[in-house]
Amino acid sequence: MDQVRLARQSNRVVRRWPGAQRAMGRLHARLYRVSGGRFIPRWYAGAPVMVLETIGRRSGQKRATPVLYLRDGNSLVVLAANAGADRTPAWWLNLREAGSGEVIVGRRRIRVTPRLLTGGERDRVWWAFVEMYPQAEHYTRFTNRELPLIALEPAGT
Repeated sequence: MDQVRLARQSNRVVRRWPGAQRAMGRLHARLYRVSGGRFIPRWYAGAPVMVLETIGRRSGQKRATPVLYLRDGNSLVVLAANAGADRTPAWWLNLREAGSGEVIVGRRRIRVTPRLLTGGERDRVWWAFVEMYPQAEHYTRFTNRELPLIALEPAGT
């Protein structure tokens, strides 16, 4: 399946059945944690997957979401694309409000703080992210919002 068609399909699923997307994400996150990162450790085009844990800004409950990431120095960079939907993903809203979270990469658990990438740094990392996961570029066609790129930096660095 070509990248544009795959991007359109994932965007349609997110728009029509957001509950299904959340349920599948929760299942994926649970199986990833239980398997020590062996359950779907890579996504389309070989992009690596990790689990991001945040605290719900309204519920106060722990939330776990599988996300694609790109290593950039000490940072793990994630894209708040939500398959190009107009709605910002809840994990980014939760992480931004809390100011910290945890990631699980394989068997490693790391406390992280988010930093929104801007300017030239965002441009550089955006093209590296698109090279790793070409579908990301197609998501920009489905929404008017700029898709945030967030550097998750180990806490205390």
